[in-house]
Amino acid sequence: MRALVERLREIVGSAGLITAPEEVAPYANDWRKRYAGKPAAVVKPASTAEVAEVVRACADSRTAIVPQGGNTGLCGAATPDASGSQIVLNLSRMNRVRAIDARNNTMIAEAGCVLANLHKAAEEAGRLFPLSLAAEGSCEIGGNLSTNAGGTAVLRYGNAASSCWDSRSCCPRERYGWLARPAQGQHRL
Repeated sequence: MRALVERLREIVGSAGLITAPEEVAPYANDWRKRYAGKPAAVVKPASTAEVAEVVRACADSRTAIVPQGGNTGLCGAATPDASGSQIVLNLSRMNRVRAIDARNNTMIAEAGCVLANLHKAAEEAGRLFPLSLAAEGSCEIGGNLSTNAGGTAVLRYGNAASSCWDSRSCCPRERYGWLARPAQGQHRL
């Protein structure tokens, strides 16, 4: 595991790697404190290229990855187990709204973008991003999409996936790929 941790440090730098037990602790438990784990490290890449390299390094060492957004979910899926043999891949450093095209009602955002920031960006462009959750000040769009969050406007606008045009995924054998599908309805942004 030490060799992997050093390789991860080379990929994401010291700012993107957490190994001290007291600093790892907030990433080891779910929001409600129902599930607790013990990750070997928390890795916080700052780009898609870094995510791809982290995924490749973990695949090479056969180390399980637990993806984590804002860690506000209620299902425990972003919590590592207690074995100490997994890493948490936290995407909160990838937090930018990269582009807004108001004419086409689309927005490009990184997985770690906080939902409230998406709302603000859409509003500034004269648009609405319909997903609304109690944790919108801390939940991240990557986690919202991975759990297909519903929120307070789910009956009118659908779940998170209904507002997603496509997404990018990182695989160990390829740098990354696109997962695309048409959005449901006319409320992409």
